[in-house]
Amino acid sequence: MKQHHITLTKDSRAPFTNTAMYCVGTGRMGLALHEEYQKQLRAVRHVAPFEHIRGHGLFTDDMAIYRPWCDDEGVWHEGYNFTYLDRVMDSYLNMGIRPFLELGFMPEKMASGTQTIFYWKGNTTPPADEDKWTGMIKALLRHLIDRYGYEEVSSWPCEVWNEPNLPGFWENADKAKYLRLYEISALAVKEVLPEMKVGGPAICGGQGSQDWIRDFLTFCREKKLPLDFVTRHAYMGQSTLRKGRYTYHEMCDVNYTYEEMKTSREIIDSFPEYKGMDMHITEYNTSYNPMCPIHDTNLNAAYIAGLLSCLGDVARSYSYWTFGDVFEEIGVPSLPFHGGFGMMANNLIPKPTLWTFHYFSRLKGECIHRDDKCVIVKNKDGSLEGVCWNLCRNGRDALTLHIDLPEQGAYTLLTSLADEDTCNPLKIWHDMGEPVSLKPDDVEFLRTAAQPMNASVKLEAGETAAITLGQNGVCHFILRPYRHEGEYGYDYEWYREHC
Repeated sequence: MKQHHITLTKDSRAPFTNTAMYCVGTGRMGLALHEEYQKQLRAVRHVAPFEHIRGHGLFTDDMAIYRPWCDDEGVWHEGYNFTYLDRVMDSYLNMGIRPFLELGFMPEKMASGTQTIFYWKGNTTPPADEDKWTGMIKALLRHLIDRYGYEEVSSWPCEVWNEPNLPGFWENADKAKYLRLYEISALAVKEVLPEMKVGGPAICGGQGSQDWIRDFLTFCREKKLPLDFVTRHAYMGQSTLRKGRYTYHEMCDVNYTYEEMKTSREIIDSFPEYKGMDMHITEYNTSYNPMCPIHDTNLNAAYIAGLLSCLGDVARSYSYWTFGDVFEEIGVPSLPFHGGFGMMANNLIPKPTLWTFHYFSRLKGECIHRDDKCVIVKNKDGSLEGVCWNLCRNGRDALTLHIDLPEQGAYTLLTSLADEDTCNPLKIWHDMGEPVSLKPDDVEFLRTAAQPMNASVKLEAGETAAITLGQNGVCHFILRPYRHEGEYGYDYEWYREHC
């Protein structure tokens, strides 16, 4: 068993910025019209209260926003339909979550080409007519202002397109055409909503991705364009192996991903005009494929814990892709567990990664310790609260964390643990025979199996706190000074001694 020792003192301090709840990803916008989608988002936010939500497909044809029409003389007129948009935005705001707008993809009747991506055929070509594109943006924003108010809509971040450095997401990955799209889009946004923050280029990693950021900033500087933040994505999957419909990767480690994000931060800061500007990681996960089994595992939860402990050092926010498995890039999922991006499987079954976010959402005090296995904060009431994780990339050893407490006296240690033995619905489903369609009793059993194990122990004065995590375990813990407030005469141990 691995051992990890932490000694805390009254003067212990450590840097840690926690914005894990700022934003979460979703599939295309039209999926928000599904009942299962709405249930999953409510359930996720109940334990991880994300503030914003970002997804694709705002302008794709299933949202039906762009609706040009022809009069009796055969003359075409611009027209817009916001019926579905209103339903989606109403549902978000009623749940207490705000949009992080992504301007894309191209309506078919506005597109310059026929290239599409995904099962739902999002068009990824530039606009045939720039004025029609900017007119649609301005009409959208004016409608949102009319419905939700200028101040509210101004507070929503707005990003131009998605991963234009990949030819599937932007025809030929044409940088010059993307820069032009950013120029006209950002100016259109600011014309209607000067206070709305707008940014890009929303690039994914890979060869040349850092050059995209540098060239994007150079272009914005030379053109004196509006720019309030820079966006990029982060995925950990490296080599790719296909097995049937599924994708497998070797994963880079957390530090490698952090260093990649740090390089982007340094590029931004190398421009005097943009030094210190917000960087939003508007997508991140382990694998970039929605049919990769790692997403369903405790291993994924441990990887994400490592990322949440450090990404705040370099980014204003980092948006996990995605909150749930109502998702159709490759097609409609046919199995309850299929390697989907979501932290909640269909049938409202939490995956272990959901608890990683729940645990980090709890950390609001002053950080007094941080390393590659643990983050600990001190709350205003004097209690200590933390998250620890046991990432097992090439081994199966359990980990025991020993914490020497900063002050004498008795403590109560409360733990909530999700590891492969205590919170692993994927294994239960596998042991059931991996049924394609779950019966109601099976669903209830899996939901119960997906809950963390909670426990407590009283520590006497001078005793070290010990927390043991199984393989790929993630644990939330609270250490608070013990204070007995029970009523005289109540003794729950009496029956142990007399019966």
